[in-house]
Amino acid sequence: MSLKGCLNYLKLLTNHIVKILLVLFLFSKVNFAQIDSAKVVSAFTSDTTYVMSKSPWGAVLRSAVIPGWGQIYNQSYIKAPIIWGLGGWLVYLWIQNNKSYRDAISANNITYKNFYQDQRDLMAIYMGLVYVLNMVDAYVDAELFDFSFKENSFTKSPMLDLRIKF
Repeated sequence: MSLKGCLNYLKLLTNHIVKILLVLFLFSKVNFAQIDSAKVVSAFTSDTTYVMSKSPWGAVLRSAVIPGWGQIYNQSYIKAPIIWGLGGWLVYLWIQNNKSYRDAISANNITYKNFYQDQRDLMAIYMGLVYVLNMVDAYVDAELFDFSFKENSFTKSPMLDLRIKF
């Protein structure tokens, strides 16, 4: 892959990431039923307000410091080893591709050098994606930690109440 092709690939990848973050930002304004039910409860009781038991941004910061810590904070214990395993595997592949890249340079083999350089760079991109998705998962999991649904009294089926504030 040439330098121009690599730059075009990174430009396209950056473009997609920006679009995904924009969509996530737009949908972050969705409020679920537990907030409205807290207002109803507070109307009948004293001046109590609903307080989330998990902080979404606290979970993101924990996952930014140590990947998987936000999942442990959110009590999603099975996700942390998955993140650690995937991250470790990607680091291992990056190290192997970097070693093969250096061996290809010393052997003066251009074809293998370009292949292992591309693979090494791709592993670095995957590691970045796992890191970002780790933080997104921690945020979403903390946001939905107190989520509950209520039953429709007429049909006796579970019902999800979504409200979008503008």
